[in-house]
Amino acid sequence: MPFIASGRAGLATEIVGDGTAIVFLHANVCDRRMWRAQLDAIGATHKAVAYDRRGFGETRAEPEDFSALSDLMAVLEATADGKPAILVGCSLGGRIALDAAIRHKSRVRALVLIAPNVAGAPDPTYTPDIASLMAQSKEAEASGDLDRLNALKARLLLDGALANEGRVTGPARDLFLDMNGIALRSPPFGTDVDIRPFFDRLGDVAVPTLVAWGDLDFPYVQDRCRHVAAVVPGAEGRELPGVAHLPSLERPAETTALIAEFVARHAG
Repeated sequence: MPFIASGRAGLATEIVGDGTAIVFLHANVCDRRMWRAQLDAIGATHKAVAYDRRGFGETRAEPEDFSALSDLMAVLEATADGKPAILVGCSLGGRIALDAAIRHKSRVRALVLIAPNVAGAPDPTYTPDIASLMAQSKEAEASGDLDRLNALKARLLLDGALANEGRVTGPARDLFLDMNGIALRSPPFGTDVDIRPFFDRLGDVAVPTLVAWGDLDFPYVQDRCRHVAAVVPGAEGRELPGVAHLPSLERPAETTALIAEFVARHAG
């Protein structure tokens, strides 16, 4: 496993297979392991790449102001053989992928966005029951009760804000708690100083785009995904029934099939 240099960070990167680079960007509560099933399957026919961002997984980073987008560019420089890559991003990983498609058009061939964040999007609104859970999460964070905070994150993002606690069990939950536990306990690594709002620039995305979301995710996330699918020219939108914010964890085979079918059409 190489560590790709970017600033004062060594980004832990996993590469499977050869061919067109398909680069996976993880959510802000996970690390590259959220894509294990997809790496193995996509890597059989293409070059599948996943890396841990600063503060996650096995990446090593000294504190500094940094750019998550520049980190992605370093990974593309090291793995994509000078050709445009397909980016697959979930949640905050989707935000970075979208940003790359807008600001580095020549480096991106296509996008798969799963419940993507969008810089500059309107602030979320919550129903009273979800607002209560969010308040509990903030209280746990403020008190330093990281185990409680981790459990609440699993309840909101893995089970789903519109589902019952404990809906997702077994290895998927264990993996979530391990990945997010590492992130919660990460030493300081600096601030991303290169976040530019692009909610009003989604029409500038000029590559084939698939947007997917679960119907158990936060309502505002679902609304945002529908907006992205409607505004990005030619984008495809796909609602996933019975799934929350992290489909690659709870429905790995289904998520792999969705990504593989899109990649087969656009990898070139």
